[in-house]
Amino acid sequence: MTGPKRSAGLLLYRRTGDGLEVLLGHMGGPFFARRDAGAWSVPKGEYEPEEETAWDAARREFQEELGLAPPDGEAVPLGEVRQTNGKIVTVWAIEADLDPATIEPGTFRMEWPPKSGQLREFPELDRVEWFAPDRARDVIVKAQAAFLDRLAEHSD
Repeated sequence: MTGPKRSAGLLLYRRTGDGLEVLLGHMGGPFFARRDAGAWSVPKGEYEPEEETAWDAARREFQEELGLAPPDGEAVPLGEVRQTNGKIVTVWAIEADLDPATIEPGTFRMEWPPKSGQLREFPELDRVEWFAPDRARDVIVKAQAAFLDRLAEHSD
């Protein structure tokens, strides 16, 4: 019996003159193209627990999704959440700065338009941006808002 799908990621944060900011990615592809609320996520991806640890997967997925090496620094475990689709997401926070213009997102292929027989390639994340926590809460996948709360507790 297989369990729920698992995903792991890294939530970058930085301190600015205006306070804390977090780096989120806007999910690529046609389903999220015109959406804002619920279309932003911690950079993350799926892994098989039998094949790699959540930490290794989080670092690998950061590299795959953003095209950049994961930053060094203290990794703050933010735990797990279960999304509405049943997927369990594990996240660590790392304090680091990153210029969103430097990302080179990985891609995925899917049939688009549906039933057209045409395979098209889309970016995993079509853009990344820094958000103040309140704004991040408005756009992040609902279950992942718990990571923002846990980061705020850690950084107080």
